[in-house]
Amino acid sequence: MPHFSANVSLLFTELPILERFGAAKEHGFEWVEIQFPYETPAKDLKAAIDQAGVKLALFNVPADDLMTGGEGLAAVPEKRDAYLDAVDITVEYAKVLNPLLINVLAGRCLSADRYADYLQTFIGNLGYTAEKLSKLAIRTVFEAVNTKDMPGFIINKGQQMLNVVGQLSHPNLFMQYDIYHMDTMGEKPIDFIPEHRDKIGHIQFADSPGRGQPGTGEINFPALFERITNSGYDGLLGAEYLPVGSTHESLDWLGRYS
Repeated sequence: MPHFSANVSLLFTELPILERFGAAKEHGFEWVEIQFPYETPAKDLKAAIDQAGVKLALFNVPADDLMTGGEGLAAVPEKRDAYLDAVDITVEYAKVLNPLLINVLAGRCLSADRYADYLQTFIGNLGYTAEKLSKLAIRTVFEAVNTKDMPGFIINKGQQMLNVVGQLSHPNLFMQYDIYHMDTMGEKPIDFIPEHRDKIGHIQFADSPGRGQPGTGEINFPALFERITNSGYDGLLGAEYLPVGSTHESLDWLGRYS
């Protein structure tokens, strides 16, 4: 049986952030995740999570200007010091919130001739992060993002993630596999996930196209969730979609699969 987490950065946005954890619990989620928690004091988030009776799966390292069209932080050679500062902030939040995993977004390279430098910078920063978080017993993950929604994203295919995991060979580093992003790139999550489940620390999903809830696009979620369950993958599946309608209306899938 799959175990789901609710990404409260995209779900329950009808409510203020501190009320979304309780809403997730009321709708049947035992786990939550958040993209960037840093606008809210960690102690306030911790209190709201504890009061709701849920557990925190994941949040991201700060990504600078990535979400507003910039290159982000983790791969830009000139931003190395800023990335190290971002990891320090992440660690301070992690000590309070105690998530299972922390995700590093590679970011974009907008100058094709610098791609190799950006990739090596990212790999170095990722290894640093994995080692730093290992001391807190928190797994480090990173994800591939489709280049239709985010042009220039330097990690955009499953094989690239496998290459990075293989190059670093760090026991605390895993892939975060996003079904929506990889389906958008023409890959087949139903085949990739079972084959590489031991290297996957977290899965996120939305339907494709459109990034809505299961049933709004073309992905065969009954077959996919069954295949994931039967594969032996024992991590969480994060609902990270843009609800069509209200969040409550978008959750019909949850009762069928949980």
